[in-house]
Amino acid sequence: MGAGAAGASEQRLPVRRRFKVFEMHMVIYSLVEASTEDEALSTGKTVFDRLVGADPHAGAVFDYHVTFDEEDTSVAGKARWGDLPTAAPVDSDDGQDMLERGWEATKEEFERNLDRVKEALDELSDEEIMRDEDLARHAFHQVGAYDGPTVFLYNEYANGIRHREQLDRLLEESEELWIVPADVHF
Repeated sequence: MGAGAAGASEQRLPVRRRFKVFEMHMVIYSLVEASTEDEALSTGKTVFDRLVGADPHAGAVFDYHVTFDEEDTSVAGKARWGDLPTAAPVDSDDGQDMLERGWEATKEEFERNLDRVKEALDELSDEEIMRDEDLARHAFHQVGAYDGPTVFLYNEYANGIRHREQLDRLLEESEELWIVPADVHF
């Protein structure tokens, strides 16, 4: 039995209040090798297609995506987030801004979920965790996620970039790296 068995009811309420209700949209970014903006956008769209299951060999992680070159939507992309570059070289000011936003969001989501896991271990019994009390098991899953709503950066193979060394290696090894944003629904 976990440390939270005695008096758990008083301790659970603060945990519940800290859970954040998510909007169902987020901006993610693909980091792709390309020599032109059009090539970067095309490769980025392929990454996003994989993440929404449009590729028959990939499972859907998100419901749909809208890139920032699309003008025909009133609920996603530019309509929701304003103007973002369609694609930008990573070493440009726009590219650095998007890279920083993507990395910081990934790091913050990891830390937020890790805190939830630590709280669950401290405050809930093993049985309560097993029942997913206060979405504890969900937090465990999110800490270990390779893609989805807690990962904001992806390489050109639609693999989530989950730690700084992985990102740094990609940045060092790539010669013409572009970043492509997309609004995704989950």
